[in-house]
Amino acid sequence: MKLISFSIGSRKSCGLWVKGGVIDLQKHLGQQASDLKSLIANGLLDAALHHIDAPVDYDEADISFLPLIGAPNKIICVGMNYTDKRREFEQTNEAPTLFIRFPDSQTGHGCALVKPSQSEAFDYEGELALVIGKGGSCIPAARAYEHIAGYSCHMDGSVRDWQHSWFTAGKNWRQTGAFGPCLVTADEIPDPHALSLTTTLNGRIVQKDNTGNMVHKIPELIEYISTFSELSPGDVIITGSPGDAGQKCNPPLFLKADDVIEVEIEKVGRLRNVVVCSVAA
Repeated sequence: MKLISFSIGSRKSCGLWVKGGVIDLQKHLGQQASDLKSLIANGLLDAALHHIDAPVDYDEADISFLPLIGAPNKIICVGMNYTDKRREFEQTNEAPTLFIRFPDSQTGHGCALVKPSQSEAFDYEGELALVIGKGGSCIPAARAYEHIAGYSCHMDGSVRDWQHSWFTAGKNWRQTGAFGPCLVTADEIPDPHALSLTTTLNGRIVQKDNTGNMVHKIPELIEYISTFSELSPGDVIITGSPGDAGQKCNPPLFLKADDVIEVEIEKVGRLRNVVVCSVAA
């Protein structure tokens, strides 16, 4: 099952993304399905599936995609989580490297990805994201998959010249991270560590790896994070980017206006965005 967050006119909703268009779940399930976070938190994933054969409400061309989870309680990102990436950045620490994103740093599939006017080092990082379906604290790794609602793509844009002594300033500029296009429910991806991940820039492959090469696997990450921070339905964990980010190219390859950046993950989907430049204040 593929679920999306979208707007049509001024109204926001969530829906089933099916062949032929979008089924509006708010119409079928009411305000408990006013957005995807609410749908998940209210335990309505099974109820949503019951409407998979309903008539399509909108053509895809009529809607605008929104960030998959617009206002999660937490967006926790994992850095340096692929072998090649750790080698490129000379990382040797054993514990997961974590940082946070704020909700307004996100944008949706097909929407503008904004390069800050204050930067000339806006970098791409394609990643697998997961959304928590069942909350909890001190979740053991052996039960971690029970807590996942599904998976999506993320373009974790990095403003490198603002990554000073740590990541936060370089990761939280407005609309620098794209999230979508859809949530593929966990039942459709029995092994999230057997997926090819490819990032393309203007049609050229710039990153290519497999999620099996994560250093810290998803169950370990959920166990580690939930030990110090209780997870809630709709929380997002972004699991890290492979090597070959633009900063490490020779010469560096950074994003500029009109670039098309795409993140494609096997069985999950293809996230596509066009880069625009913000207007200096």
